[in-house]
Amino acid sequence: MGEEVDTAFVQAPEHRPKSSVIVAEGIPLIDLSPINYQNEDTLLDSSIENLVKEIGSACKKWGFFQVINHKVPLDKRERIEEAAKKFFALGLEEKLKVRRDAVNVLGYFEAEHTKNVRDWKEIYDFNVQEPTFIPPSDEPDDEENVQFQWDNRWPQNPPEFKEACQEYAQEVEKLAYKLMELVALSLGLVPNRFRGYFTHNTSNIRLNHYPACPYPHLALGLGRHKDTGVLTVLAQDDTGGLEVRRKSDGEWIRVKPIFNSFIINVGDMIQVWSNDAYESVEHRVMVNSEKDRFSIPFFLKPALYTDVKPLEELLDDRNPPIYRPVNWGAIKVDGVDFEQLNLLLKVPSSYMFPL
Repeated sequence: MGEEVDTAFVQAPEHRPKSSVIVAEGIPLIDLSPINYQNEDTLLDSSIENLVKEIGSACKKWGFFQVINHKVPLDKRERIEEAAKKFFALGLEEKLKVRRDAVNVLGYFEAEHTKNVRDWKEIYDFNVQEPTFIPPSDEPDDEENVQFQWDNRWPQNPPEFKEACQEYAQEVEKLAYKLMELVALSLGLVPNRFRGYFTHNTSNIRLNHYPACPYPHLALGLGRHKDTGVLTVLAQDDTGGLEVRRKSDGEWIRVKPIFNSFIINVGDMIQVWSNDAYESVEHRVMVNSEKDRFSIPFFLKPALYTDVKPLEELLDDRNPPIYRPVNWGAIKVDGVDFEQLNLLLKVPSSYMFPL
């Protein structure tokens, strides 16, 4: 990326990494073994009561947690990780063959920006459901509502890339839905309360490559942000670099990699559904001056026609709704940025604001 750092990558002084690193001891590590051999009918058994409490506490206090014994096959994860490394090792000309554009947001991109500062990384995005029709309708046969569709831009090389991505997506999607059942239970809801929102979901997976950076004191792999979707399931390699802003004191905390674990974080949609019982939390990614870093986040997202608003079961006179409905399609398709509009800072906007 050049001998001298491009000013596009330079973070403002107040957002640059500190020389000292605080490694997270407090981010909860949750063992999902209790649900691995149960079906939905037994999710309310007393054997998982403690697990539900752990999930609720982690969502409330941190907005982040790690899970082990999650039943996502390790070989599927290793296969997509290897395919990602092979893809990013290709020449730029080859990768640009599947570059995203203004019409189709899926594919390769090498100039991602967060808060108007360029991130030190390259990415590849694909949707879990293919194709994704824009805008969708909750009437499957309503062809008049379909303007265009997003199709995944699958590269020809490496040849195993598409299959590796699709197989992994199936497994991590199962985990995301199981986690949403636990989140629902922790809020006092029925386990499948959220499933209807994902029939025509817009969930996607992103492959991240953070090249070694000679300017780790100036640049970030990914600038501070919150996830606008529902839930994120992140696989990170052993290089590490993810940092979470601790709710208790605002300090940036490094999340230590744990072999074959996933990092889970609450997105803005859960914050709205829960009426602020659970909040999405800022996070960022440090660069490494010596090693490349790879990560694979799965972003659980609802159907585009979904109007997201506080759930009625959680509201009463003491807990009135603090958000008006926001249409997920307006955010996803129109490119509305939650934080630019201060949507979650409770400042009025044209899309969503507190009552």
